[in-house]
Amino acid sequence: MPPGLLNNPGGYQPLASRMRPEALDQYIGQSHLLSPGKPLREAIDSSQLHSMILWGPPGVGKTTIARLISRVSDVEFQSISAVLSGVKDIRQAIDIAKQHKLTSGRKTLLFVDEVHRFNKSQQDAFLPHVEDGTIIFVGATTENPSFELNNALLSRARIYKLESLTEKQLAQVLRQALDSDLELQQKQLRVTPEVLSTIAKAADGDARRALNILEVASDMADGEINDELIGQVFGDEMRRFDKGGDIFYEQISALHKAVRGSDPDASLYWFVRMIDGGCDPIYIARRVVRMASEDIGNADPRALEIALNAWSVQERLGSPEGELAIAQAVAYLAVAAKSNAVYSALGEIKQVISETGSLEVPMHIRNAPTRLMAGMGYGEDYRYAHSFEDAFVPGESYVPEELANRQFYQPVNRGLETKIQEKLAYLRQLNENSDFQRYPSATTRKEEG
Repeated sequence: MPPGLLNNPGGYQPLASRMRPEALDQYIGQSHLLSPGKPLREAIDSSQLHSMILWGPPGVGKTTIARLISRVSDVEFQSISAVLSGVKDIRQAIDIAKQHKLTSGRKTLLFVDEVHRFNKSQQDAFLPHVEDGTIIFVGATTENPSFELNNALLSRARIYKLESLTEKQLAQVLRQALDSDLELQQKQLRVTPEVLSTIAKAADGDARRALNILEVASDMADGEINDELIGQVFGDEMRRFDKGGDIFYEQISALHKAVRGSDPDASLYWFVRMIDGGCDPIYIARRVVRMASEDIGNADPRALEIALNAWSVQERLGSPEGELAIAQAVAYLAVAAKSNAVYSALGEIKQVISETGSLEVPMHIRNAPTRLMAGMGYGEDYRYAHSFEDAFVPGESYVPEELANRQFYQPVNRGLETKIQEKLAYLRQLNENSDFQRYPSATTRKEEG
């Protein structure tokens, strides 16, 4: 039976709900999972079901797949939402599943929407019932399961990654609705392929959104849905951008990697994509400051200043003026000389501290504000750098003896760090040639090593 022909006698259903396919052959998209011969399709056709996580953006058919699995495999279907449910609801669903198993011998597919919203204890509540076969667990999430779900639950479920629908697939969904939905057919709408393409593009991979736009437009239309009407329906609504969700982190990661990779075109593309999707420009400005320190560093210290200035402009002027300043900073960072030397040094030092613990501050660089402390040797034999040529004390050390001669900061041979590298090489040579050595034993150890 074509989708759209099943009307709800109990009342109104949105078009997106009316258009849920009733068979796998009617399902549009996810061919990498549901085409004949693919593992998930074979498992469904053979009724060899397993627990699974359906991971993908909104409106790609996660709930529909779960319903189709239960229909094709002839198992009971139950659905709960992690947004609205708690442990009590989980127990109730399990009790119903146990009753079905006891009375009819039928398994129950328990669909858990937004499963990432459940905390650890709530997720754990499913485990024994997955283990003993009471339920076939199917969870749906827009978030990366490896970050949001317990390892115990992940180990008992197979993960399937669903993809956003293409514009061509969305146009097919829309045409199917126009051809099969009774309510739309009664309106005898005139819609060109170009208008369907416009709706598909506006929906940005989300079938539910595409059908919602079509439904609203059909209610407003006087026989014809055209671009002008779609513009009124869609207005200035932004493209899908899941603030705080998986898509969010994928795009900021893409922006950061494009800047690091010295590609200004890709950097500006991802910046505009995030702005176009409704991301707060202040968030991007903060991340750009991070990029300036992490990936440009002292190879071009101006990058940090430019990034901070862009942040300030956004705070003072708002959009769109501030966005232009951030874009300027993004482009500058992309073409700037790159160095992660400071970032790497920090990581190495953190590791050393975790291994060596709280080493004492050497006595010669401790402050001695009182006579008692001076009498105990605080600050004794401190050598004042400005009393020496180049304001540098050859042979001196400012770290605990255990870390003498350790070099964490390794400037790269790019940008300003080339000069820093030369300066450090000169100072380190002065240290090696000096008759004075704060830690002679450390020098000996270095030579022996």
